[in-house]
Amino acid sequence: MSWQDNYQLWQQAKELDLELKHQLTAMANDQAALADAFTAPMEFGTAGMRGVLGPGINRMNIYTVRQATEGLATFMDTLDAETKKRGVAISFDSRYNSELFAHEAARVLGYHDIPTYVFDQLRPTPELSFTVRHLHTYAGIMITASHNPKQYNGYKIYGPDGGQMPPKEADMITGFVRKVTDLFAIKVADEQNLREKGLMHLIGEDVDLAYLANLKTVSINHDLIAQTGKDMKLVYTPLHGTGKMLAERVLHNAGFQGFRMVTEQAILDPEFATTPFPNPEFPQTFDLAIKLGQAEGADVLIATDPDADRLGTAVRQPDGSYKLLTGNQIASILLHYVLQARKDAGTLPSNGAVVKSIVSTELATKIAESYGVKMVDVETGFKFIAEQIEQFETTGSYEFLFGFEESYGYLVKSFVRDKDAMQATVLLAEVAAYYKSQGKTLYDGLEELYQTYGYYSEKTISKDFPGIEGAGEMKQLMTRFREEKPDRFNGVQVAITEDYQTQKATYADGKIVDIDLPVSNVLKYKLEDGTWIAIRPSGTEPKIKFYVGTQADSEANVAQKLNQFEKALDEFIKQ
Repeated sequence: MSWQDNYQLWQQAKELDLELKHQLTAMANDQAALADAFTAPMEFGTAGMRGVLGPGINRMNIYTVRQATEGLATFMDTLDAETKKRGVAISFDSRYNSELFAHEAARVLGYHDIPTYVFDQLRPTPELSFTVRHLHTYAGIMITASHNPKQYNGYKIYGPDGGQMPPKEADMITGFVRKVTDLFAIKVADEQNLREKGLMHLIGEDVDLAYLANLKTVSINHDLIAQTGKDMKLVYTPLHGTGKMLAERVLHNAGFQGFRMVTEQAILDPEFATTPFPNPEFPQTFDLAIKLGQAEGADVLIATDPDADRLGTAVRQPDGSYKLLTGNQIASILLHYVLQARKDAGTLPSNGAVVKSIVSTELATKIAESYGVKMVDVETGFKFIAEQIEQFETTGSYEFLFGFEESYGYLVKSFVRDKDAMQATVLLAEVAAYYKSQGKTLYDGLEELYQTYGYYSEKTISKDFPGIEGAGEMKQLMTRFREEKPDRFNGVQVAITEDYQTQKATYADGKIVDIDLPVSNVLKYKLEDGTWIAIRPSGTEPKIKFYVGTQADSEANVAQKLNQFEKALDEFIKQ
């Protein structure tokens, strides 16, 4: 149907939510907004869905949340009775309507006689992943838009292993979601009735205690923390989000006493009033943390995004300023510490393995190799890291030691199967204590890595494609890269072109080999000088991400190379 037809259906809906009705009235004269909201349904894929709040089939609202949940419920109806009875765990963040959406999902599932376990208050995404495993539910739902601005919300589905639902099952659920054409006809059960029938359970502190007990196992050198960590000064900010619920207890339990929370950002505020982009990779996110850090003389500043799965950090410099580290830098220094500390403790296994995404730093590969540890590359998306962990445990082939993505996501212990900023907070504090015990900072430690393994630098460039034309423009650009087959960037020969859509790697001499990874719309170019470039359309936002990674013998030279390759890539895009 046309957007006008879809719009009319919503206008005529007799029981349309009152707030959505008011918003629909306010949009009446905005043709562009109406077209965007009603032309095509919200994308629902392996990463779930994420979008702007409001009325429409391309917006996050109770009807699109019901639609997504109806797809999950219908899929679970095809499972055997015992599997279905395991139910679904549900959590949510601090955004507008997050708790409402969580309870709407429970009502849809309850109508299908599927038990739900809903948190009594907001909780971090990694705790939801843990809960699926801890309660042995079949699935999990997390209502969150992660680090997006305030006007967004989102919906993620987790599978039985606690990782985001794997592609096969996710595709089946997506098929059921798309069969739900009448959003206003989806049946929901009465919440009080579900509670009385034992089909909806509230959870909270009981699961918190279990999660916190597991978080205690993340620390490696307890003597170090006892000697240095207790006096180290930390500043932590949850950026108005779920980290507030647990971070203080997590740090106390690990033995860190000298930390302060940024009080203005410890308010659970869906407006994100102090930081319009609550993303720990953005420098301005740290403004208040820096102010408090300078007043306290803090060694390290830590920020977690609103659903507490990503972590960023800034390190105090000799002049009292703070320097932010990138996600790749944080991952490299955490990985090096884990391997060295476990080697010192005699617990580094002979079959250890680290897992990272194909768009993350190769410095980590060099570090892993130096300790005799295998590095496994997977496609972008932490669900692929979770799948690899499951494979390790099923086959007994490797022992998982660390996993990460360049986008500020890290996992230390596999009791969670998604990136976990609570785990990363504990480990980062321990690493900071390690360097402080030597009279150094985290940044000094990073410099030591560069001097040992060479200087590495990476950059992610996002190109937005908004509006209803955006999807077509993104497709056109990916097609052009595939058809024109660039063989040089910045004058450097492309040695290997990897196309994860065709699952083929083409070498400069014409040799073609298979890529043993899932089909994905990703291109990666490996150049003769060790530089690499990757191109990936986002699965949840109207943007294409371009990744560039390179290496050199000095900080100045690697920065210059990175800038040159970025310009060369930009020139190709603009042709």
